[in-house]
Amino acid sequence: MRGYQFPLCTLALAASFIGSAAHANVAEEHRDPAAAPAQAAAPSKDDGEIIVTTTAQKRFENIQNVPLAVQVVTPAQLEAQGVRHFQDLGKVAPSLVIRTAENPVNSNVSLRGVGTYAFGIGVESSVAVTVDGVPLAFQARAFTDLPDVAMIEVLRGPQSTLYGKAASAGLIKIMTTQPTNDFHVKANLTATDDREYGGNFSVTGPISDTLGYVFSASYSNWGGNVRNVIDGKDVNGRETLSTRGKLKWKATPDVVFTLSGNYLNGNSTVGRPFIHADPNGLLSYQAGLTPSVILPGITIDPLNQKVANNDRAGTKYWGWGTMLRTDINIGKMNVLGLTSYDKFRMDDYIDHDDSAAPGPFGRNTQVGAFKSKLFTQEIRLLSPGTDAFRYALGVYYANVNFQRPFRRGPAFSQADWFATSGSRQIAAFGQIDWEFVKNLTATVGGRAQNERVKYTFLDKNLKVPTSWDGHASDNATTYRLGLQYQATRDIMFFGSYATGYKGQTYDLTTGFNQGRADAGPIRPETSKDKELGIRTQFFGRRMTFNVTYFDTDYTDLQAQSIETINGTSNYRLTNVGGLNTKGLEFESAARITRDLTISGAATYLDATYTSYPTARCYPLQTQAQGCNPGKPAYQNLTGTRAAQAPEWKANATIEYTPALTDKLNGVVQGSWQYQSSVYYVAHDPETFQPAFSIFNVSAGIRDHKRRWEATLFVNNLFDKQYFQSLVNTASNFNILPVKDSPNTLATQSLLPRDFRRYAGIRFGLNY
Repeated sequence: MRGYQFPLCTLALAASFIGSAAHANVAEEHRDPAAAPAQAAAPSKDDGEIIVTTTAQKRFENIQNVPLAVQVVTPAQLEAQGVRHFQDLGKVAPSLVIRTAENPVNSNVSLRGVGTYAFGIGVESSVAVTVDGVPLAFQARAFTDLPDVAMIEVLRGPQSTLYGKAASAGLIKIMTTQPTNDFHVKANLTATDDREYGGNFSVTGPISDTLGYVFSASYSNWGGNVRNVIDGKDVNGRETLSTRGKLKWKATPDVVFTLSGNYLNGNSTVGRPFIHADPNGLLSYQAGLTPSVILPGITIDPLNQKVANNDRAGTKYWGWGTMLRTDINIGKMNVLGLTSYDKFRMDDYIDHDDSAAPGPFGRNTQVGAFKSKLFTQEIRLLSPGTDAFRYALGVYYANVNFQRPFRRGPAFSQADWFATSGSRQIAAFGQIDWEFVKNLTATVGGRAQNERVKYTFLDKNLKVPTSWDGHASDNATTYRLGLQYQATRDIMFFGSYATGYKGQTYDLTTGFNQGRADAGPIRPETSKDKELGIRTQFFGRRMTFNVTYFDTDYTDLQAQSIETINGTSNYRLTNVGGLNTKGLEFESAARITRDLTISGAATYLDATYTSYPTARCYPLQTQAQGCNPGKPAYQNLTGTRAAQAPEWKANATIEYTPALTDKLNGVVQGSWQYQSSVYYVAHDPETFQPAFSIFNVSAGIRDHKRRWEATLFVNNLFDKQYFQSLVNTASNFNILPVKDSPNTLATQSLLPRDFRRYAGIRFGLNY
C-alpha cells in the first residue's frame, strides 16, 4: 500500500469533489411539521434531482438552503462504509474523530479537532448527541449499535444557541424511524466470516385512521478481534439488544401526540494488546515480572492481537427511556412539546494490570458503575418555513443526576470512593430569519440560560473516610448572527458569527481532596466561531458541491492539565487556556446517470493550542523532548497542533445499479476512507498513528422496487492495519525493582472493527 497510497488518496479526493455526503428523498411526511423523517433513501426521481433535508434549524429544510455546516448521513452510506456502531461514525463524517478507550466514558468525540477527554462524571463533552431531538444524559449512552436510524445529521461548530450548553463544538443528531400512514416492514440480516451476526426489523403502519405505530428491535453479537490467551476467548467485541416503540395519535387534525419508548441491554469486552514493550521492564517495580512472565504466549509486535487478562475486562449496561412529543397547529404556527425521561446504568470492569502476572500484582482490578437519570422538557413555537419572516422560539428545562461508585486495587493505585453529580438547567432560546430584501436573509439568534451544578464525594480509601460537597450557579448567553444570499436558484452564499458555551463542572475523580473542593468548579468553556460558505447545484440539480470555511477560538478550554492549589501541584481536569481551529470542509454528490451515483466529503483542519503552558508530560518524555522538570513535571503545548486532529480526512462512495432484468438490478458499491497522520496524545511518539486509507467493496442484486436486496461485502479490502487509539502505559513499568526508578517502554492499542479484512453477507427486506 505504501507505494501507491498517495496517488489513490489524491484520485479519490478529486472524485469526491466531482462526485456528500448524503442524498435523500423528500417524502411528503417531511413537509409535515408534526412528523419526523421516515427512512432516508437514495434519489428516486426520474430526473435524478438530488434533494437532502435537514432539521438543523429545528424545522425541515432543504440542506442547500440552510446556512450552516451540516452533513446528513443515510443508512445506505452507513452500510457502504461498514458503520454499524456509534464509535465508527467518523468513517462517514470527515470532521468527526472518535477515539475509543477501555470504557466509553473515557472515549473522546471531537469535531474540527475539539473534544473533551475526561474521566469524571458530570463533565460534558464538547459534542452533544441527541436522539429524535432529545439529548442524551452523557456521551457513553450513545456508544451502542445504530439499528433503527432514519438519518444522522452532524452539525459542525458551536451549536449552543439552539441546542444548549453541551454543543460548544458541534452536535450529532440521530433520527429514528417514525410511524407511517401505510403498512411497512423492514428487516436486515448480517453475518460475517469473523463471526459477527445480527439482525433488525421495524414494523410501521396504521392501527386506525387516527392511530399509527412503529415497533423495532435489533440484536447483534461479535466476539471481537483480540484473543485472550488465558481463557482462549475472543475479546474487544460486543453484544447488544435494543427495542423501540412509538404510537402516533392524531387527536384532531391540528393536535398530534407521539409517545415513544426504548430499551437497551448489552455488554462489551475489552482487550488492549501490547504492541511495544521493553523485554526488561518490570510491572510496578516487581522483580521478575517482565513481559515474558506476565504475558505468557504473546509475541509483542505492532500486529499483536493477543492479550493475557486473568480478570474480567469490559462493560455491562442497560437503560430505558420514554418521550412524549406534542404537535399543535394554531393557524399557521406550530407548537411543539418534547417531554423525556431516561435512565441508564453501565458497570465497568478493568483488568487494571492488563496481565496474568503471578501474585497480587497480577490481580489488580478496577470496578465501577455509571448511573444516570435525565428529565427534559422543551417547548418550541415555529412559524411557517416558507414566510419571508420566520422564527423559532423555545424554552428548555433539564435535570440530570449521576452516581459513580469506584474501586481499584488491591496491590497498587488503590482507590475507593463514591461520587454524585447533578445539574439543573433552564433556558430560553430563539432564532429569527428575515428575508428583508429579495434573496437576502438575515439571521439573529440567542439563548439565555441558568445552570446549577452540585456534587458529593466520599473518599473511603483514607485512614479516616472523608466527604465533601458543593454547588454553584451560573448564567450564560450565546448568540448567532448570519447573512444568507440566494444568488440564483442553485447558488447560495452565507456568512455567520456564533458563540458557544460548555458549562462549569467539578472534577470528580481519584485524588479529589480538600484543595479541589476549595478551588470550586472548573470555569465554563466558551467559543467564538466565524464561518463562510457556498452551497451550489448543477446540471439540473443532479450534482451538489458545498464548501465551508471556519475559524473558531476556544477560551478556558477544559482539558487535563496541572493545577496548583495552596502550593500543591497535581494533575486534574481544569481550564488550560485556548485553542484555535480553522479549515475547509467539502461535500459533493453527483447523479451521473440514473444508475450511477458518486458522493464524497473532505475536511482540511488546522487546530492549534493558543495557550496550554502546563500540560502533562507524556510517559518517557525527556527534558530534551520538552518535558520541564518540576513537581510535577510539565510541557508547554502553546503553539503546537492539537491532539486527535488530523490535517486531512476524507471519504468517497460510488454506487452502480444497472438493470439486469425487468425485475432485478445489480448493485455494486465501492467506498474509501482516508485519514492523515495524527497524535492521539500531543507529541507522544507512542501514540502516533500514520496516515492510512481503507477501501470497502460490495456487490449484489436487488428488486427494482428495492423491496429486497442481497449483498456480499468485503471491508478493508487491502487488509490495512491501523489503530483507533493508542495508550502509552510506560508509567506502569520500571527498569529496576526500586520505587521511583525510571519508567520503560510499554504501549497498548485499541483495535478498530476493521483492523483486519473481513467479508460478509447482508440481506434486507423493505415492504
